[in-house]
Amino acid sequence: MLQFITNTKSKTSVIDQILGVIEGGCRWIQIRMKEASDEEIKKVVDAVKQKCIETGSFLLLNDRVELAKELNVGGVHLGKEDMPASKARMILGPAAVIGVTANTFADVAAVSKLDIDYYGIGPYAYTETKEKLAPVLGIDGIRDISYEMSKNEILIPHVAVGGVKLDDVRMLLEVGGVNGVAVSSAIADAEDIVAATKEFLKVLPKTDLD
Repeated sequence: MLQFITNTKSKTSVIDQILGVIEGGCRWIQIRMKEASDEEIKKVVDAVKQKCIETGSFLLLNDRVELAKELNVGGVHLGKEDMPASKARMILGPAAVIGVTANTFADVAAVSKLDIDYYGIGPYAYTETKEKLAPVLGIDGIRDISYEMSKNEILIPHVAVGGVKLDDVRMLLEVGGVNGVAVSSAIADAEDIVAATKEFLKVLPKTDLD
């Protein structure tokens, strides 16, 4: 499972980032443009939506639940300070994908009975793409949360997020116990986004969310 998170700090435009990862085979894209207006995000969605339809790729918006409904995209990813997942589900309906951020097992447990589709567990490592970064978990923190999820029979898919690089993937899968990774800078800042996306997909198992 590979999710690509757009990066507004990259020298490559968000539109070109998305088109590049789709060409590389990624089918799960989170548009994260925290400082952008709704109109700016609409322009991005308009520019890539046809390509998404043609390739079976789907878009999530970071945080903007009402906008996601208006634009009829695949769903949303919600941070800990964003709209509650239960309210987002009421707005978006049963077909939408809803992901939530978790930094601790307590975060996981707090929403485990809600109708959510995946957790983003992190940050795995330091990243400059996110302000107000929560405490870095490292491989031990990721592994401990995965273990607690398994022990408590929380079977919702979870991906490692935050500073994930290609060399980290195998360890995160084998030691960290995650179902996949969410990647931003390691792909957005690559000289060849298509090739970088393909390299990640080579070492990741496919899931229903791909």
